[in-house]
Amino acid sequence: MKLVDKKLQAVWDNAECLHSAEALEKGVQHMAKGIRKQLHDQNPLLLCIMNGGLVTCGQLLPMLDFQLQLEYVNAASGPSGKQETRWPALSQISIEGRSVLLLDDIFDMGNSLHSLQEYCLEQGASKVLTGVLVEKKHSRAKKDINIDFHAVTVGDRFIFGAGLDYQGYLRNAPGIYAVAAKK
Repeated sequence: MKLVDKKLQAVWDNAECLHSAEALEKGVQHMAKGIRKQLHDQNPLLLCIMNGGLVTCGQLLPMLDFQLQLEYVNAASGPSGKQETRWPALSQISIEGRSVLLLDDIFDMGNSLHSLQEYCLEQGASKVLTGVLVEKKHSRAKKDINIDFHAVTVGDRFIFGAGLDYQGYLRNAPGIYAVAAKK
């Protein structure tokens, strides 16, 4: 990938590919199979969590061959150390009595997903499931949230690509890449 910014180019040049585009596609297909099995007869509402969930949602939707609605929510964790979540855009579709699937790029700490799950349940959702492209495995994640569907897992590394950003860039990288450790 050719980048204009020299610092970004150095990040790209030194990054380690953890999951190729092909591996991600297989993982998303596996997610779709599980989602179809659980939600095919429930007319679910899929909530794409922007911006990171956009790529995963775009890959996943054509694989879901059943009745559903799609909406988006923009959620962002607050400043480091704070457990707040902001929702600049909330779904305009009623979720009362509905099965909801939250789709995001990554499960890292779990604060945003946990807050969105609670919000959906407070709004009367009958159940709330979670799907992420990447489940990050580490001990700091919230213990009271389960990920129902994921495409791939990674260790505790700073990653980018396939919707995940590095300082607002590199979401378009064709796989999941880890930023090289500083020497």
